[in-house]
Amino acid sequence: MATPESSRHSLIPSFLYSSSSKKSLVLEKMVASSSPANGGAPKGFLVPSPSEPGKIEMYSPAFYTACTAGGILSCGLTHTAVTPLDLVKCNMQIDPTKYKSISSGFGVLLKEQGLKGFFRGWVPTLLGYSAQGACKFGFYEFFKKYYSDIAGPEYAAKYKTLIYLAGSASAEVIADVALCPMEAVKVRVQTQPGFARGLADGFPKFIKSEGALGLYKGIVPLWGRQIPYTMMKFASFETIVEMLYKHAIPTPKDQCSKTLQLGVSFAGGYVAGVFCAVVSHPADNLVSFLNNAKGATVGDAVKKLGLWGLFTRGLPLRIVMIGTLTGAQWGIYDAFKVFVGLPTTGGVAPAAPASTTRELAEA
Repeated sequence: MATPESSRHSLIPSFLYSSSSKKSLVLEKMVASSSPANGGAPKGFLVPSPSEPGKIEMYSPAFYTACTAGGILSCGLTHTAVTPLDLVKCNMQIDPTKYKSISSGFGVLLKEQGLKGFFRGWVPTLLGYSAQGACKFGFYEFFKKYYSDIAGPEYAAKYKTLIYLAGSASAEVIADVALCPMEAVKVRVQTQPGFARGLADGFPKFIKSEGALGLYKGIVPLWGRQIPYTMMKFASFETIVEMLYKHAIPTPKDQCSKTLQLGVSFAGGYVAGVFCAVVSHPADNLVSFLNNAKGATVGDAVKKLGLWGLFTRGLPLRIVMIGTLTGAQWGIYDAFKVFVGLPTTGGVAPAAPASTTRELAEA
């Protein structure tokens, strides 16, 4: 049975079969409704295609939330995994006559505390470095964009290393405030047998002994250790990854597989970690000494350890630990970014601010 003409029209949007003037009017209304003045999407806004559901927009609140979550996984998991190495390293710094080397250090711990002793202090390690990772990576992405916008596209590209350094230093100042209390308890639990079994009894015992402000007694040495470490970690990583894509990998980054990109992230992170360990090691010795000895000062540490000891005691183990740690952190962080639909870190020049991009598009 034939369908009436009016019925056929009713099944199709009217503007598809109406006159050209009506089509133009409808399309103008659709465009006007999406303009910023009418509360719609900003000019240049693109709706994700059905093949990219929930894609995260760069530098949006969701982007920074994803980077923060990636930082929690990156730092919290890796630092907890290397707790045995950290335990031996801290004890070598505090009591080098008893813990003379890496192998003998593990032997002493195994003999005195058994296998369970290798993970003493893992709870404050997990909580402290998860909080630090959240602030470190989340605020780094924020400050990198913020300083790039201030500099403008030309200077952001020309002085990108300075932007990496400034962004990472700013982020680490905040991150260490989150880390410091857990770091203080961790070192005391790990280096003073019998002080406490872990965080649950160690935290109140530490406050009773040192006071609440005692949790931040090591904040200045911690900044001295972590800020140079993080500046080296981020700036060298970004530089190394850019060089790898430019000189070692013939394929442009956006054409490389995600597996290859994550491999580059790990390799760049490991090399960066070696530099980090050397730069931050003297302050690491200071942090371990101050958190272990009640009422100790920086002068006491220098007098007991000596300048050579500050730079070298426990350094080989820390190079292995930090190299592996940093490589794994960048691997996990970028893997999480890929998982949520974001690109891996580094390898391309800083993007121009959005406002500049729109101005160029309109020209």
